[in-house]
Amino acid sequence: MNTIARIETELAPLKKELKEHKLYKNLSSIEDVKIFMEQHVYAVWDFMSLLKALQIQLTTVTLPWIPVSNPTISQFINEIVLGEESDVNEYNEPQSHFEIYLDAMQQIKANTLPIDALIAHLKNGASVEDALNSIDIHTDTKAFVTHTFEVISTNEAHKIAAAFTFGREDLIPDMFLQIIAQSEKENNANPYSKLSYYLHRHIEVDGDNHGPLSLKMITELCGEDSKKWDDVLAVAKAALRSRIQLWDTINSLIISRHDKTA
Repeated sequence: MNTIARIETELAPLKKELKEHKLYKNLSSIEDVKIFMEQHVYAVWDFMSLLKALQIQLTTVTLPWIPVSNPTISQFINEIVLGEESDVNEYNEPQSHFEIYLDAMQQIKANTLPIDALIAHLKNGASVEDALNSIDIHTDTKAFVTHTFEVISTNEAHKIAAAFTFGREDLIPDMFLQIIAQSEKENNANPYSKLSYYLHRHIEVDGDNHGPLSLKMITELCGEDSKKWDDVLAVAKAALRSRIQLWDTINSLIISRHDKTA
């Protein structure tokens, strides 16, 4: 049985583990959110690399231009690129979601120096591996990013699509919004407007169609090829395990802060 239903059934235990992760119960303050964002920002960044890898694979980005084999998938990918790479910020200025996230980190006074250094190294021509080795990054966060780029390096669209579709279970925004709302109530103001905007915008732009379209993308990329379906399952499981490990690490960092301030 090579279907999305089979994949979803196989992934259900890992998705349940992620959905019920103890991290969510331990996120209780803006200080906790800072810790979360300082690690999660790398997932926001490498998500864009997954997306751009799919754009290279599934749309025409070379010259001379030729029609793509599947315009529906091409439209889906280009739509997400538009929404993620060139959305608008709270001032209606063009900005990527990654940059909006960075601005939100700066507003809540989270540390952006390591991720800023990573981008600077990459702009100067460093490889992803060398750039990661040159910055102050947690070992497990570095392993998460490394895993993402290992998938990208396969240069196989169905595997990249599997990590993109099944490996990005972002269940955190509701918790963030609750913390922000409580802060607004306590301060009678909105000192975290950029983070609030990012979260609301992310939900709005994702909408209800990206999930079904990404599943359709998987179906069309795999077709009747049982090997590709097996690959998708393996990559999806590995991606979810990688995300759970990142959540474990962030949770440990948050608990450590709680212990120090107790």
